[in-house]
Amino acid sequence: MNSSLMLRRFFCFNATPSAVASSSPKKKSLVFLGSPQVSTTVLDALFNASSAPNSIFEVGAIVTQPPTRKGRGKKLMPSPVAQHALDRGFPTDLIFTPERAGEDAFLYSLRALQPELCITAAYGNILPTKFLKIPLIGTVNIHPSLLPLYRGAAPVQRALQDGAKETGVSLAFTVRALDAGPVIACERLDVDDQIKQQSLFTRLLAY
Repeated sequence: MNSSLMLRRFFCFNATPSAVASSSPKKKSLVFLGSPQVSTTVLDALFNASSAPNSIFEVGAIVTQPPTRKGRGKKLMPSPVAQHALDRGFPTDLIFTPERAGEDAFLYSLRALQPELCITAAYGNILPTKFLKIPLIGTVNIHPSLLPLYRGAAPVQRALQDGAKETGVSLAFTVRALDAGPVIACERLDVDDQIKQQSLFTRLLAY
């Protein structure tokens, strides 16, 4: 079961009876938070799942790291997630790039969207309590380890350094303590002795 399917089941479980019973319920707004190239795999899965005929959610906004200057000309470039979303035709005004997730102007815009759920995958920014209080269901993180193992930063790197024969990906509610929220679901994956860190990270987020 991949992470997008786990999320769809999670949404169905949390849907209200009236929404499930309706023949054409209004789709619930989901906000995705991610930044590096590897996160685009999750974003694509959410886009594809949201376009399914029976989907009850849609990607209402994307939050990612601000543009950075890259290359010899130091050109200001959007994050890989922002660029990927733009390439797919996602509205520019629904891509948010706050320096910090606790900025008042950003939180005001997020509240206006009335998100049902926020999903994070390698976003790279600490989420304060005032952010976590906004989505109705909560914020769920896609973490590339079998929580509670390898909480915090660089879980894939640490698993490989330890010679782990098995790892996985977990969906867990985000709380203020790092990767300490209730685990919703997880999937296990055998670790190939020859696999590299980036390849394993990509496989886990696409799993």
